[in-house]
Amino acid sequence: MGKVRFTTRSQVLPAVFLSSLIFSLVSSGMTHENRRIMNGAWGGEHIRLEVTGHSATIEYDCANGTIDGPLVVDRKGNFNLSGTYVREHGGPIRRGESGDAHRARYSGWTDGKKLTLTVVISDTKETVGTFTLTRGQDGRVWKCK
Repeated sequence: MGKVRFTTRSQVLPAVFLSSLIFSLVSSGMTHENRRIMNGAWGGEHIRLEVTGHSATIEYDCANGTIDGPLVVDRKGNFNLSGTYVREHGGPIRRGESGDAHRARYSGWTDGKKLTLTVVISDTKETVGTFTLTRGQDGRVWKCK
């Protein structure tokens, strides 16, 4: 006849812990879906960001811009996205005037509540600035007049 083997609590707990650890590592490695910057208003000093389904619009003091494509962040909350940056001027906009538009890089970090955004104009490598935004705030923007 076979022998009956008894396990003790000291043998079971490490096995359960190890199984849980392996499951967590495997399941996190299998997830290829990235997170996105949450939809809605984000605001800060001299900037307002409106995130919608697959893009965003930005209002600055005397400028505006867009961010293209889904606003995806990595597991640490970092992002590096492309878009446009358009300088504005005071006074009326003339019919047919296209503005001073440039391609731009939007990079930064978010934890879902706060967002740090650095804007660099692609062709000149000029850094427009680094902004700190908070989700749900309108932002303080002073438009050119």
